[in-house]
Amino acid sequence: MEFSAQQIAEFLGGEIEGDASVKVSYFSKIEEGKPGTLSFLSNPKYTQYIYESQASIILVNKTFKAEKEVGATLIRVDDSYASLAVLLSLVDQMKPKKTGISSQAAISDSAIIGENAYIAPFVYIGEQVKIGKNVRIYAGCSIDDGSQIGDNVCLYAGVKIYNDCLVGNNCILHSGVVIGSDGFGFAPTEDGSYKKIPQMGNVVLEDDVEIGANTTVDRATLGSTIIHKGVKLDNLVQIAHNVEVGDNTVIAAQTGISGSTKLGKHCTVGGQAGFAGHIQMADGTIIGAQAGVGGSIKEPNQRIQGSPAISMTKFYKSAVVIRDLPEIQKLIHSMQKRIEELENKLK
Repeated sequence: MEFSAQQIAEFLGGEIEGDASVKVSYFSKIEEGKPGTLSFLSNPKYTQYIYESQASIILVNKTFKAEKEVGATLIRVDDSYASLAVLLSLVDQMKPKKTGISSQAAISDSAIIGENAYIAPFVYIGEQVKIGKNVRIYAGCSIDDGSQIGDNVCLYAGVKIYNDCLVGNNCILHSGVVIGSDGFGFAPTEDGSYKKIPQMGNVVLEDDVEIGANTTVDRATLGSTIIHKGVKLDNLVQIAHNVEVGDNTVIAAQTGISGSTKLGKHCTVGGQAGFAGHIQMADGTIIGAQAGVGGSIKEPNQRIQGSPAISMTKFYKSAVVIRDLPEIQKLIHSMQKRIEELENKLK
């Protein structure tokens, strides 16, 4: 399917600079641009490529100033990255969607399936499960008894949803996601062994949540583990029992959040961060990659880094000191030697 620069500009509300009739049928990275494709420039580090890119159309910010001639047709928009996301979503929505229920799926007679569902072979749907409209469930998924799935949900191959869990509308769960597995609850006994504590709660995913491949969200011991509206979890994230993640928070890969911790709204968590249990993060907290968060952050919009995590300002100052420690150590040894010499002279 082809689109002209004129059509794209009208759709995005952008300004054309160049040939408005040029057409594209696919996307490309700016450093690998090919004729007939659309690319974009958002990060200034890639500016050099715009002058040699073979892409036919390039989205740029309105503030972009070309230092020399650009061969491609430019479409100037307020935010080129956001505009690219809009176009990619449009193209994705135009792709044909699978429908129909495979005869090789195992579906309980008591399950309720909404209109226009696609259920692939080797899917298991348990008793009293409710599936909304326009849901796509790919091969090897399992939805256990009493769970509910909202409208326009996509479960990619191999997703496992344990019993009594709730998934809201417009959620996307990628392959290998496990929702509702037991929380890590064990009570120590007198003989040194551990007795399992039954996990009787569930998991609630609100609307517009997306969860990356092989991420796990444990069910609550009592009550619910809650992932609020608009949350985005990367691949390989571990969410423990009774955790609560606030609206529109994003969490990068390999992060682990211990039990009963609560993250506020609009938080950002870098990769490989770790959280102790029973702490709280205020709204807008930014946690750097590999941070070890052992205590609550009560003031909103704070930036923390390091292990144990401290404010990013202090972390960067500390990093400079750590870098210079060998020289500081030499200086201290030199000063100690001079002090000893002076003491000997005074004696």
